[in-house]
Amino acid sequence: MNNIYEILRRPLITEKSSYQVRKMNQVSFEVHAKATKAQIKDAIETVFKVKVERVNVINVPAKRSKRLATRRMATRRQPYKKAVVTLAPGSTIDVFEGVR
Repeated sequence: MNNIYEILRRPLITEKSSYQVRKMNQVSFEVHAKATKAQIKDAIETVFKVKVERVNVINVPAKRSKRLATRRMATRRQPYKKAVVTLAPGSTIDVFEGVR
């Protein structure tokens, strides 16, 4: 990947991620499946102009979900790669500032 905007897909805003923003200064992103920790760190530091302390990466597996209409019909959510980024003290990202 030669473009940093291909690495970061979208921010993940959930109850857990909003807690991590407030208490642990961590933000979560869905990232490209082949992105490495170094590429993720460089992309976040370049795009948001913050200092990153560390990056943890989780491969979230596909999940099955049931459809209530018919028993035989099952759908599946796609797997994705999630990055939990710990920011340096004093650094914040504007996307997550209003999250409580």
